[in-house]
Amino acid sequence: MADSDTTDFETRESSKSGVAKKILSFLLTFVFMFVLWIVLSGKFDPLLISLGILSSFLVAWFFHDLIFPDLEFRYISIFFRFFAYAAWLIKEIIKANFHLMYLVFHPRMKELIDPQIIVFETSLKQELAITTMANSITLTPGTVTVTADSDGGFRVHAIDRASAEGLPGKMFEKVAKLFGEDI
Repeated sequence: MADSDTTDFETRESSKSGVAKKILSFLLTFVFMFVLWIVLSGKFDPLLISLGILSSFLVAWFFHDLIFPDLEFRYISIFFRFFAYAAWLIKEIIKANFHLMYLVFHPRMKELIDPQIIVFETSLKQELAITTMANSITLTPGTVTVTADSDGGFRVHAIDRASAEGLPGKMFEKVAKLFGEDI
């Protein structure tokens, strides 16, 4: 009888934990979608805000398990660290835009552009970390991720030697720190 009571207690605790994870997943998805709505619309009319809330709620309701499938409570810290990473990434995108503009408008453009494929390995293991790294590389002008495998291997096309030299570099360190992975 005691074993049955213990098993029932563990089952109830595990289902409570599952419900808490689903609620947290829903809330994180809702907040993420609503912040994205605000940033992209830039409008603060009551009608648009209410439509943003409604749209964010519906997306969170139907897709929270796709955006945060195996939610763990450490994702909360990742969620907030992502804002610092996004600010750093935007700064790097702006710098890369100026570098690309320099290449395009330089009189010796044909000599400066030296396309190449760079192959490198990282210690990233989480799929979300590898995807974030691949997308960050592609978002940065002058580089495109050709392949990224689940072992942390990348093939990247770079428009010139200067764009290639920065890989994986600081971006890898930032992504690893964001997801709490070893460097």
